[in-house]
Amino acid sequence: MFPSRTAAIIPSAKTMISAAASAAATMMLLRSLVKEYLPRELRSYIFYKFKTLINSFSSELTLVVEEYDNLNHNNLFKAAELYLEPIIPPDAKKFKISLPKKESKFSLSLDRYQEIVDTFNGVTLKWKFISKQVPMKYVPSSDNFNPMRISEDRFFELSFHKKHKDMVIDVYLKHVIKKSKEVKDDKRSLKLFTLRHDRMSGRRGGDVWQSVNLHHPSTFDTLAMDMEAKRTIMEDLDRFVKRKEFYRRVGKAWKRGYLLFGPPGTGKSSLIAAIANYLNFDIYDLELTDLRTNSDLRNLLVSIENKSILMVEDIDCSIELQDRLAQARAMTASRHNPAAFIQVNQPQVTLSGLLNFVDGLWSGCGDERIIIFTTNHKERLDPALLRPGRMDVHIHMSYCTPCGFKMLVSNYLGLTEHPLFPSVEALIETAKVTPAEVGEQLLKWEEPESVLTGLIEFLEDKKSERSKREDGNRDNNEEAGPAEGELAQEVDGSNGEVVKKEEGAEEADGENGKIVKGKRNKRAMIKIQ
Repeated sequence: MFPSRTAAIIPSAKTMISAAASAAATMMLLRSLVKEYLPRELRSYIFYKFKTLINSFSSELTLVVEEYDNLNHNNLFKAAELYLEPIIPPDAKKFKISLPKKESKFSLSLDRYQEIVDTFNGVTLKWKFISKQVPMKYVPSSDNFNPMRISEDRFFELSFHKKHKDMVIDVYLKHVIKKSKEVKDDKRSLKLFTLRHDRMSGRRGGDVWQSVNLHHPSTFDTLAMDMEAKRTIMEDLDRFVKRKEFYRRVGKAWKRGYLLFGPPGTGKSSLIAAIANYLNFDIYDLELTDLRTNSDLRNLLVSIENKSILMVEDIDCSIELQDRLAQARAMTASRHNPAAFIQVNQPQVTLSGLLNFVDGLWSGCGDERIIIFTTNHKERLDPALLRPGRMDVHIHMSYCTPCGFKMLVSNYLGLTEHPLFPSVEALIETAKVTPAEVGEQLLKWEEPESVLTGLIEFLEDKKSERSKREDGNRDNNEEAGPAEGELAQEVDGSNGEVVKKEEGAEEADGENGKIVKGKRNKRAMIKIQ
């Protein structure tokens, strides 16, 4: 038999291997020549043109989301990282896991060259994470002070059918940003920020704030306040965070000012922590005495993140804000004291600077911010600081009430009823004790009977001390004479003038305009302006 013609034209294995080896050698030679004689830029251009030619025959469009945009952080890259984390498939063979600094939850992310397929409005989209080594370069750090060195380019490739280009850019990417914010809010731990010591010592640049995790347990469920007062505050907060478009439409900065005033120990700091936990807002603790100029105050405002609470405690003690005549009084005193004159002329935060900070042009540098001031003496504040737009909600934190006592004893002892409750409530109405004092008494023993008995003795002692103090004041008034006993002089906090008020006279309550005679209303009162 003779071999067929087909078998005769099939090359042998030896011939095929020889041809492949020859082709490989030729390619290696060409690659060496190209790499040696063609500049890198020209090679990149040729490769780019070749890739463009191939892609012209494809219906797929790819968007590149780089980590840095001209050395600036690309917010869309971080949003993509957060968005993709919860949709990493459970059958993924490999992914990265980390625990960011000062966070309590783990973070998951794609490893290099991994892909995730997402579906949005019936459209299939493919994400691919790519990381490439590059020559060392410097980029701004998060504090904009010390640049970072990086040696890799990281980016995402988002691929989809080209006919969906407009939908992806106009709708899908906005969806990615929105969902990434929800993931970020769900993951992050609340922070309490304070000013950096090196910033106050003259350091320029860098982040002016340092933070710790905020784990304060106070909530509206545990606050020793009247239920109606707590409900009013929560409704006001809910209304504020939902009205972004309303504030924009009426031309107002999206912020809200609160004033908490009342005796020490009435729960002002606990209420601030409860608001932070309720809204999931970070707290920035600002001490005005640490600042030297109004410019420092403006710089701090710019550096505060959105969705945060700016807290200024004891505003009446932090800075001379009692009235606009303070500087004149200080200058008068300085005529007889040269050292006082030097102190008066030291750079400091002024009332006008604070007002512009709260309600001026600079107050619009940010969204969804709450500013909370606290004071033990509301009457000492300048009226310009109290008006609507600066302090929109005034909350009077007063002495413990029967409702507050029941909340405290429920939190501390787990009790809702006890035979001694009526005796305690009757004494609380007249003893004028703060929630902090009641809470301290509830910590002394574990047995409910002993705790309540000790609390009753404490309240009786407080009531007795108050009666003796009032009797002493009455005796002093009688010795001073009828003219001074019948009329008491008070300093009006609005203008510093001396006002005479007849004892026992009816006066309008400053919170709700009602006439209060004799016993002062001790319930937490709220005035929304």
